[in-house]
Amino acid sequence: MTENETVTSLCHMHDSRFGYALANGTVGVYDRTTRYWRIKSKNHAMSIHAFDLNADGVVELITGWSNGKIDARSDRTGEVIFKDNFSSSVAGVVEGDYRLDGQKQLICTSIEGEVRGYLPASKELKGNLMDSSAEQDLIRELSHHRQNLLLELRNYEENAKGVSETNSGVGVIPANTQLQTALSVRPATDAQKAHVELSISTPNETIIRAVLIFAEGIFEGESHVVHPSAQNLSGCVRVPIVPPKDIPVDLHIKTFVGGKTSTQFHVFEITRQLPRFSMYDIVVDPSAAPPTGRVTFSINDRPQRVVMWLNQNFLLPEGIDTPDVTFNSLRGGGLLSIGMASNGQITLRTDDIDLAGDLVQSLASFLAIEDLSAEADFPSYFEELHTTLTEVDEFHSVHQKLTAAMADHSNYIRNMLVQAEDSRLLGDMTTMKKRYRELYDLNRDLINEYKIRSNNHNALLACLKSVNQAIQRAGRLRVGKPKNQVIAACRDAIKSNNVNALFRIMRAGAASS
Repeated sequence: MTENETVTSLCHMHDSRFGYALANGTVGVYDRTTRYWRIKSKNHAMSIHAFDLNADGVVELITGWSNGKIDARSDRTGEVIFKDNFSSSVAGVVEGDYRLDGQKQLICTSIEGEVRGYLPASKELKGNLMDSSAEQDLIRELSHHRQNLLLELRNYEENAKGVSETNSGVGVIPANTQLQTALSVRPATDAQKAHVELSISTPNETIIRAVLIFAEGIFEGESHVVHPSAQNLSGCVRVPIVPPKDIPVDLHIKTFVGGKTSTQFHVFEITRQLPRFSMYDIVVDPSAAPPTGRVTFSINDRPQRVVMWLNQNFLLPEGIDTPDVTFNSLRGGGLLSIGMASNGQITLRTDDIDLAGDLVQSLASFLAIEDLSAEADFPSYFEELHTTLTEVDEFHSVHQKLTAAMADHSNYIRNMLVQAEDSRLLGDMTTMKKRYRELYDLNRDLINEYKIRSNNHNALLACLKSVNQAIQRAGRLRVGKPKNQVIAACRDAIKSNNVNALFRIMRAGAASS
């Protein structure tokens, strides 16, 4: 499962269900890999916690927001069952026996130090914590919705009246009008960078006045509006889309359709999924260097199943009936080659180890493969990893030397301070001043050494993070038990400082160790 933003919080709810919060203000609930619900706010979720606030035996997702709001949502539907407001941003949400009476309370704090406790609902209020003011809000919302529906009905009546009296057709479109969409890959040109083109059209003389597209992680603000000028109105609108990552995205499209002289328009709504690997063009650049990295594994499925996976995850032209294809990456350049032998052996060739891992995981999920071992080789990436491991050893060596030097300086400072105090007690002010000047210079050297040590430590952490990411990437080239075995064996090789074993495991899997 993949989200389009950084995960900022996770909390266990019950059984296999858990809540999550993202950096863009989204909170929701998953059960294993199935998302039950999610909502998005313009505010940020500062803290999430699981607590049974309405005493129905099932915990709710409690969220504290940056605008001071606290809300409790059903784990099943996301419906708000309770809400409250602080005067400032929420700092944290926890639970505990604050009153020491044996009963747990929900405890919320704000950044200004305000603390509030909430008891679970009593028997009379079980399952219903929304107060009358919230019910009034719901009534107002329904009333507003009713007014919108009445206005829409009035517009339909006026359109029908206009047709019967003047037969002008203002605001009325043919009954067979349908919205047609198509996705195609467009390589880079001098005027425009590489993109996926979404084509929206109608089959008759109607025109498209405006298009609204809602999609996560693609457009700024997660929405995009196309509003052609009055001189360029037509029955077809083309929208360039540049997905930043290889993830499937649902495009929720709303289109305003009417006649050329219409003042009122019909709204067509349609959802179209953008395939996961849409930024790969099957038209290959002959001058591109062939990839040196590869992953090889075997499956027990027919080639037609692999072709089905290709059609579901790539934007392919019609007539592709073989799993042997080569793509050109429009995002970073380079080639991606996929081939399948008659014995079921699949070879993925690419220099991008992350892409190879995504392809393996996607194919295994589509074919419902639980365990999959593979052999892999990415010469350029493994060379970078070897350099990183060498830097780790160098940083460790520098760290030990700096630590020893700081220990020597600390002992020297101790002796210098004793000598300075002895001189002061003996009234030898000249020697005392000399020792304190030396102490000042030594302290300045210690500060500089600390800065060097801090920079060395940060660089060491960055290298260790890269090594851990490399282990995770090697694991993603496998599925199930082979994946876990490779990750565990790689970590054991790191602990024993066996670099050769590490690369052997990454290439051939844990069985070779």
